[in-house]
Amino acid sequence: MIGRRPLLAAALAAPAIARAQSGWPNRPVRVVVPFPPGGSNDVIARPLAERLQARLGQPFVVENRGGAGGAIGAGQVAQAPADGYTLMVTSSSFPTTAVLQKTPWDAEGSFDAVALLARAPFFLMTNPGFAPRTVPELVARAKARPGSIDYGTSGAGGINHFISEYFCLRAGVTMNHIPYRGTAPAVTDLVAGTIPLMITTVASANAAIREGRVRVIAATAPGGGLPPEVPAVTTVKEQGLDYEVSIWWGLLAPKGVPPEVRAAIHAAANAALAEPSLRRIYDAEGATPSPGGPEEFATVLHADLLRWREVATAANIRAE
Repeated sequence: MIGRRPLLAAALAAPAIARAQSGWPNRPVRVVVPFPPGGSNDVIARPLAERLQARLGQPFVVENRGGAGGAIGAGQVAQAPADGYTLMVTSSSFPTTAVLQKTPWDAEGSFDAVALLARAPFFLMTNPGFAPRTVPELVARAKARPGSIDYGTSGAGGINHFISEYFCLRAGVTMNHIPYRGTAPAVTDLVAGTIPLMITTVASANAAIREGRVRVIAATAPGGGLPPEVPAVTTVKEQGLDYEVSIWWGLLAPKGVPPEVRAAIHAAANAALAEPSLRRIYDAEGATPSPGGPEEFATVLHADLLRWREVATAANIRAE
């Protein structure tokens, strides 16, 4: 029987073994974030890059390449050599961009799924003056007054737009979409009562949630994520509506990365995600490290592409 110490030593050595077999990395690695600095993709990417650099001894350089809902940065990654030295940290907005835009790259045909990094629920939140306090009450009001309830999003064709219209489709209701230029102005109007409703992440409305300036009535998926001083809420599904969606973040690479290199990147990312310091950073953003391999990530991406294509058609969602 093999003792516990040799097993532990083998487990700890796994990333080093993967590196030795692949030779990766022996020079700086470029980590593209296809959005401007300060967003959730940036928040996920930068502390991860710092830990990968510390573990592997090569610079992991984060580059923000924003524009066109992430399509510009994704295009640069798709055209890069498939050698493991160009990676992209992206999120659930990647498949919505792929569904709506005519891009020179294909979401599955131009990229390799490398690692799933983290997940977080969205939250259905209202202005405190809005009468419905539960999902059934909201659905009942929306059915009684079709098109009378406004909901805000960060913009037409964004992930918040998709998940909100998906909610309407699952509930069999019609609500009025109010697109903003970014999440911050939408949250400002939610707090002011200009709009009564929004589905977004904790990170997008952290201060308003903590200070009680919005009311959180449901999570879109299990997983916690609310600040500790805010009372927990049940999920939309637990409140009786068959609806569940979460935001994910993951690592993609140009199509054709050698399997041993992809395995080495995945092993290194998993090791970084296991560090308590990284978990604390992600927790503060309402995200939970959720390490998953290339196959799992590819399955998640494929399922989202199918779902959002159906929603875009059913709800007539178009890019701005």
